[in-house]
This record gives sequence, C-alpha cells and structure tokens, in this order.
Amino acid sequence: MRRAIYPGSFDPVTNGHLDIIERGCKLFDEIIIGILVNPDKQPFFTVEERHEMLTAVVKSISQGGCTLRVDSFSGLLVNYAVAQEADVIVRGIRAISDYEYELQMALMNRRLAPSVETVFMMPAETYSYVSSRLVKEVFQLGGTVTGLVPPLIEKRMKEKLNQQ
Repeated sequence: MRRAIYPGSFDPVTNGHLDIIERGCKLFDEIIIGILVNPDKQPFFTVEERHEMLTAVVKSISQGGCTLRVDSFSGLLVNYAVAQEADVIVRGIRAISDYEYELQMALMNRRLAPSVETVFMMPAETYSYVSSRLVKEVFQLGGTVTGLVPPLIEKRMKEKLNQQ
C-alpha cells in the first residue's frame, strides 16, 4: 500500500488543496491530510474546526478509490511521516519561490529519513495563484473568495467573521 502525507495549515482549505488531494488519489492508496499545529501562528480557524471542515469537503474525493484520513500533528513533518508509516510526503508548489523553499525542506527531510520520498505536485492552472494566506487576506478585506474555496468553507468563513 502506498501511503502519503499531505501536510499544511489548511487555514482555510482551498480548491487548490482539494485539486492536489484529488489528483494524489490517482497515485496513492491512502493520503493522510496532516494539519500542522503551529502554536506561533494565529489561525483563522482552530485545528478542530479545520479537521471538521476538511473531513466534510473530502468526502466526495474519498469515493474515488483511495482512502483519505484527516489528522493533525506538531513537530517535524518527517517524524510524523515515519510514525504514520508513510512512503511519501506530498507538497504542492505554485511558483518558483515555492519550489526553492520546498526543495530545501525535501532535502533536509531526505537527510533525516531517507526512506520517505517527497513528491511535488502543481495544482491546476486555475488555482496556481491561490494560497490560504491570500484567501484569508482577500476575505478579511471584503473581497469575494467564491470559486477559490468550497462553498462550505466560504460559509464557515462568513460565520466566523460575524462572530469576531
């Protein structure tokens, strides 16, 4: 069985993330979507909220043949991958700047755990500029995020903004 970890903040999950997950299902038998718990950042959604929303929006994908599991972790990604017995870390890259950073991380991960490979995947062209950070910024400044995130996520973002 080929098990992959797809790590990220997923704050919020975007259609670009879902595109990578859906296409990753063609390559792997199981993908663990690992929400990184970073105590140094102030997230828009809690880890629990992100877990709940990711679980809901990937249901339609998991019917495509691979198993999807949502989890959270802190610490070194490569240690988490080894603990989960994953063969691969999936990383999405949008631009050269992403590649430079991700290459350094992949090489360090290879040094720490040579048995875990890193696979870079590019999102569909439609989402090549979309990031969680940019989506949050546009949303918080009053812009529309329709088409950039699933409808459920947009609804939850509006609810969250109204609570603040």
